Amino acid sequence: MLQDMKRYLEVVANIMQENKDTLIEMDQIVGDGDLGLTMSDGFRAAYLAVKDTDEQDLGKLVYAGGKAMASAVPSTMGTLMASGLMQAGKDLRNQNELTNENWVQFFDSFEAGVINRGKANVGEKTFIDGIDPAVQVLKENIELPLAQLASKASKAARQGYEQTATMIAKHGRAATRGEASRDLLDPGAYVAVLLFEAFEISVKG
Repeated sequence: MLQDMKRYLEVVANIMQENKDTLIEMDQIVGDGDLGLTMSDGFRAAYLAVKDTDEQDLGKLVYAGGKAMASAVPSTMGTLMASGLMQAGKDLRNQNELTNENWVQFFDSFEAGVINRGKANVGEKTFIDGIDPAVQVLKENIELPLAQLASKASKAARQGYEQTATMIAKHGRAATRGEASRDLLDPGAYVAVLLFEAFEISVKG
């Protein structure tokens, strides 16, 4: 049911709001400190854009959320997340239910959209290092019951995020620190953790 995607986006919006201060504090160390506001405002805009729609095409629904986010938070990270949603929307056109396969497609396409816009790769201390391990787990365990699948993906995202404390930043303001960036956890990867925590929460009902 497409209501499940609306539910997911609502939980994402709520969890980003709950973690706004944490994201701000993390981003103040390696960036300009606006990540918490960007994520809370952006995902709230995405949710509100689809909350009351009668749209029955999953792809069009997700794309509308991404487009709203792009307008609401046109910053670097806002644009990346909006690009993820819009790519997922394109790839899920003409789908009208949320099977395991379509959930996996959603996150796989989300990652692809962010990579295409941001040009970051695994191992470069970004959002990708949080989302990619989770996407790989989703693909490898697609036959599991959805709640178990979401739980495994959430754990993988957190492990990926924790691994960023071993990486040298290649992008953004953190990259100017060079070797000194290695010990820091990446706030972008933490956003991926929150996306998968929201997934786990939303599919439990």
